[in-house]
Amino acid sequence: MTPGEELLFLALGGSGEIGMNVNLYGCRGKWLMADLGLTFADSDYPGIDLILPDLEFIEERMKDLVGIVLTHGHEDHIGALPYLAADLKVPLYATPFTAGLIAGKLEEEGLTGQVDLHIIERDGSIDLDPFKVRFVALSHSIPEGNGLLIETPHGNVFHTGDWKIDETPVLGEAPSAEAMTAVGDTGILALVCDSTNVFQEEPSGSEAGVHEGLRDVVAAARGRVLVTTFASNAARLQTIGQVALETNRRVCVAGRSLDRILRVAKATGYLRDFPEPVRFDEAMRLPKSEVLIIATGGQGEPRAALGRIAGGTHELKLAEGDTVVFSSKIIPGNEIAIGRIMNALGDLGVKLVTDKQVHVHVSGHPGRPELAQMYRWIRPEIVVPVHGEARHMAEQARFALSQGVPRAVYQKNGDVIRLAPDGPVKIGEERTGRLVLDGDVILPADGSTVNQRRKMSINGVISVALALGENRRLLGDPVVRVMGVPVEADRDDFLADATDAAAKAYDGAGDREKVREAVRLAVRRCATLWTGKKPIVEVILVETVA
Repeated sequence: MTPGEELLFLALGGSGEIGMNVNLYGCRGKWLMADLGLTFADSDYPGIDLILPDLEFIEERMKDLVGIVLTHGHEDHIGALPYLAADLKVPLYATPFTAGLIAGKLEEEGLTGQVDLHIIERDGSIDLDPFKVRFVALSHSIPEGNGLLIETPHGNVFHTGDWKIDETPVLGEAPSAEAMTAVGDTGILALVCDSTNVFQEEPSGSEAGVHEGLRDVVAAARGRVLVTTFASNAARLQTIGQVALETNRRVCVAGRSLDRILRVAKATGYLRDFPEPVRFDEAMRLPKSEVLIIATGGQGEPRAALGRIAGGTHELKLAEGDTVVFSSKIIPGNEIAIGRIMNALGDLGVKLVTDKQVHVHVSGHPGRPELAQMYRWIRPEIVVPVHGEARHMAEQARFALSQGVPRAVYQKNGDVIRLAPDGPVKIGEERTGRLVLDGDVILPADGSTVNQRRKMSINGVISVALALGENRRLLGDPVVRVMGVPVEADRDDFLADATDAAAKAYDGAGDREKVREAVRLAVRRCATLWTGKKPIVEVILVETVA
């Protein structure tokens, strides 16, 4: 798959899922990558926190990759860079705030100086032949959200990244209608567009509108107040800091990612008037009515600050009469984890406030009116929905057509779409997949390690050790150990039965591997009879040396 005199689009992540955004554009034998993000693991990946995109397709074509351009600093757009960018051996391009976040991530992984990171000023351009890319300022829930105007010999693409229309942004300036119309005036072949909120009939709303709701909640509270939000939402941090000043509360910040965002934001000219945070011990000594805590963990992450505070294992404590404000939406899939933390806070007598009760959150993604406005500004010939599950992208394709866009294409990860000439048309499929970061090791998400761990978490593990003497004669009884197998009340009787099954299945004269398999099956049958489960059974044959 080498692009010729054509313009191709290929998503390696982020199409058919929310998160892990990786998009490729191909033209005249070269590829350009837009974003390299990750997603967060759920219960399907026991012991795993981070999921990365499988870049096998472009790794096999690294010599043809001209660079990676980053739209903004959210984890689902830059989070995989510390783990995968060094292997790709191409430069990265980002505006100052995003570049600051990336530099911090590379430093944490010991990659400073090993990855070529270029800082592009806002509205700046780069020439990556045959592509010319201009960063176009858009509003989002993080500083320096950018669309990408990608000029090619076969037509121009406007790649939105994540965006919304915010006419009164708390940080930065709202892009003007004139500026966006000027982008459309360049002649846009394809609009590659965020689909997250396509089912939302109303505009997402301005970040400035959250201020009043947060101020009213904090002003009415008599105990400590904790506000949890996405760490990367620097505009929300600005709002919370202002509310703290207006309600005469001192700010305490809990969470490494919040510390990082504050540090990078201040270094790049944002949040200069954010109040100086107090230490944890000082916050606990202050009168409760004078404390406002900002904490990570609003998506139910058990090891984040809010989870540890709710569980009583953090230096910061909450009690009856205190208030926790969830100034964020629930990401699909996190409902159970968030509910668990809310219940723990409820047990403490803490009052909970969410956006269902008070206006304390607005989304950073466009609703239908904003999408329609973008179509009018850009006037694309084709809309390519991305950044959404299948239902979101299919709906945006329908919506775009209903708004007068001539053509729209539904695609998913791995679909090779020719945008020009004579597009859009699907011309092939490439393998895509997921990798997991397990400790410090990157593994296939569908590989033996993760599959075995799933089986272990579902069915448990039994180990059987058999000591063999001369002529492979069994020395004593087999030793059986169980982990995670539901035999608590009858453990001794089960072990005796399993031991007997292993001894009877052992045949000293048989082929070693066949003997091992016979013992394994016998013990598993025994476990299934006792429990109805099919645990992993590991058999160890230990031969003594004369």
